[in-house]
Amino acid sequence: MVRAAPVFCARVASSGVATLILLRHARSAANGSGTLAGRTPGVGLDETGDKQAQGLLERLRGVPLSRVVSSPLQRCRETVAGLVAERELDPVVEQRLAEVDYGDWTGRKVTDLTGEDLWKVVQQHPSAAVFPGGEGLAEVQSRAVAAVREHDRQVGDDQVWLLCSHGDVIKSVLADALGLHLDSFQRIVVDPCSVSVVRYTDTRPFVLKVNDTGGDVSGLLPPKDSGGSDAVPGGTTGQDKG
Repeated sequence: MVRAAPVFCARVASSGVATLILLRHARSAANGSGTLAGRTPGVGLDETGDKQAQGLLERLRGVPLSRVVSSPLQRCRETVAGLVAERELDPVVEQRLAEVDYGDWTGRKVTDLTGEDLWKVVQQHPSAAVFPGGEGLAEVQSRAVAAVREHDRQVGDDQVWLLCSHGDVIKSVLADALGLHLDSFQRIVVDPCSVSVVRYTDTRPFVLKVNDTGGDVSGLLPPKDSGGSDAVPGGTTGQDKG
């Protein structure tokens, strides 16, 4: 596994912790057709997804990245291809961030799956959902959170790093960061090419953004003084982070 080499020598303002950008891959051909692609090989971005991926270059222009980690699947690698080329970074391919193994559901139309008994379990009690011939959503969360925390420890304090993965995988990571039971993860929305931002500390994660599809990156940078692991009573002051 190749680690990304940082090219920006300038460091963001000290916060004592790393900042993680969770990026869902841009829209794929399967998204556009309403098919559950799962781990099917050869599923790349569609025309809309290509434009979304290109737009990342400008959206993240002011954000220094010390590492880019990607699911091994084509649609994720295509999403970050332009970004890592511009930054001269070698992406880390992380198997634990791969799409859910949907087993026998792979390749089927989502509209056809809504009549399955398992569909209700996936919606209402996802921690108990195990896809026939595939894996369970609880397994997905376990592997993904382990990978995230491992990479976060490795990148070092005050660094910003980016992870590109899939909707259900990112939702499971966000549920963990928010302190939610996995059964609540369907309440989280993660659109194609959206970014969510988490900062892990010694005592708790702080979730800064969820499902951001806009162009403002100011919330991605650590503040000069984040307060470490302590939450600010009454909420943050909203002072300038610059």
